[in-house]
Amino acid sequence: MHYSVLLNESLDALDIQQDGIYIDATFGRGGHSQAILEKLNTGQLFAFDRDLEAIEYGKDNFSDYIQNRKLILIHAPFSTMKTVIDAHGLTGKINGILLDLGVSSPQLDQAERGFSFMKDGPLDMRMDQTNGVSAFDVLNSHSVEELSLIFREFGEERHAFRIAQAIKTALQSGGDLTRTLKLASLIEKTIGKREKKHPATRCFQALRIYVNQELNEISKTLIDAFELLKSTGRLTVISFHSLEDRIVKHFMTNLIKHENKNLPRGFPVFDNFIPQAKWIIKQGKSNEDELSKNVRSRSAILRVIEKIKKV
Repeated sequence: MHYSVLLNESLDALDIQQDGIYIDATFGRGGHSQAILEKLNTGQLFAFDRDLEAIEYGKDNFSDYIQNRKLILIHAPFSTMKTVIDAHGLTGKINGILLDLGVSSPQLDQAERGFSFMKDGPLDMRMDQTNGVSAFDVLNSHSVEELSLIFREFGEERHAFRIAQAIKTALQSGGDLTRTLKLASLIEKTIGKREKKHPATRCFQALRIYVNQELNEISKTLIDAFELLKSTGRLTVISFHSLEDRIVKHFMTNLIKHENKNLPRGFPVFDNFIPQAKWIIKQGKSNEDELSKNVRSRSAILRVIEKIKKV
């Protein structure tokens, strides 16, 4: 069963207006979109997803909403939302935007997508199956140093260099690393199992982030999303690991308060900084009921800001 993480909390935070215009930047299997659409009367929802299977699911299961133009479903990464919304003449008119970051449960559950180290499948990891290079391509084309940097920066893996060396040695000796379980097994043999997490967790996260350029996507989209909002419009973001959340928190905090981190303590600041947003939810977490139903929600963090009306 597919659960939409922090569904009620994120919907409440968006403060849906019946005639409002909203964006679900990560349609997935439409859980959040469905809840938004049910609250709309004359309003409209734009939903994005780079995953073709998600788009096909939406076309099959949301056809009524699509036909009456209440739902505009777009096969594209969410970093394109400004271009799409500009084309509709709606920049500065959006009531709320929801970003549910990271990999979706259906992607993890399908072995053939190659996201999971617990299921055997081709080492792919592309969110958009029609575009880009696979995780296997990255392992083959990148050097030990480049792979080590990927594992360290995007997976925070302490043994990044050792793992990268083992991968390149295996490939150069004709080893088969085309499958997820083969790579996971090699990583475990290289560094052993020293904690509760599977030894391959961090490297699989790092490869996925790199293959899909997730952090660059998030950074660009946050800037664009805030520009698209109307005054009092809300930006709602659910993140699942520290790298995502760090970007989101830093972006939102800088809109809310002026930070001169490089200045000495007590140094006077003479610019007249005017906050552009205010907190609605600074750091929301799943409740015990959701945690009992959906283990993925344990790492979810919800942050919500509202664009301040210009005087």
